[in-house]
Amino acid sequence: MGRTSFKRLGERELEVLNAVWELGHATVADVRAILLKQRSVAYTTVMTTMKKLADKGYLSYTEEEKKYVYSPAKTSSEVRRGLLSDLVSSAFKGSTLSLVQTLVADESISETELAEIKRIIEELE
Repeated sequence: MGRTSFKRLGERELEVLNAVWELGHATVADVRAILLKQRSVAYTTVMTTMKKLADKGYLSYTEEEKKYVYSPAKTSSEVRRGLLSDLVSSAFKGSTLSLVQTLVADESISETELAEIKRIIEELE
């Protein structure tokens, strides 16, 4: 079975996707309300971003009472795995080991996170 290539996502697209995942299904106004808690954003900007995400296959939508209601077409886990796989292929030349070495060598990783990584590895063994 071949690997699904994920179309690149910008920071704003991920922000919108996270809001839709959080809500389960949402209108443009619903997503904008979440984003407004962090920064000012125009309704039309959110609308355009959501349409692009639907075109890319990340969101689906239905029309209800003259409003489009968007739902995730892919789960957050599915998208994150796909994006990470693409990152490993492009930035780490396919080496998961290089990715992990980069992550654990980063001084910002906490002792708790490092212990959790060790626990996960032990479970996999």
